[in-house]
Amino acid sequence: MALPWLRILDAVLGLTDLARTTRRRAVAGQDRVGRPAPPGDSAVSSVETRLAALESEQIRHEQRAERLLKLALARQAGDREIARRRLQAAVAAASWIGTLFLAGRLAGGAAGPRVLLGAGWILLLAALGLSFAAEARVARALDEANETSPRPDDLMSGVSGAIAPWLIIAGLALAGAAALV
Repeated sequence: MALPWLRILDAVLGLTDLARTTRRRAVAGQDRVGRPAPPGDSAVSSVETRLAALESEQIRHEQRAERLLKLALARQAGDREIARRRLQAAVAAASWIGTLFLAGRLAGGAAGPRVLLGAGWILLLAALGLSFAAEARVARALDEANETSPRPDDLMSGVSGAIAPWLIIAGLALAGAAALV
């Protein structure tokens, strides 16, 4: 009598499939950290666990994307503020250089116009220095923005940036007065 090899092989494969299915169900009954899942249908709780994990992961991704967007917008605002302060510094430097031409004309004149021109130079150089200080403040705030979420007030140039344009105007006014006196 011949042995039914195919039936024996089929029975062995069936037993291994049964063992694998039982093992999968046992593993599905645990959550990701290896704790047993709450009682109930293991397939439903497994799906719920996976959905909850996906949802929390999506929330984390959305929060990270929102934080990165705020950081990018803050960097753009900071870059614009730095560009304004550089323009301000260039105007102060060009104004000071422009008033240097008055020095030759006023060199042999009275003391009054020379004092006015000197005061104008001091104001223009102070405006130049304050512009550089304001630019450095904004750049420092941008560097620190990588670690924390920057506030809009941190990216402003502060008092030094607000005073510098007025110093430029006053310095040019004094230089103009020196030329007219």
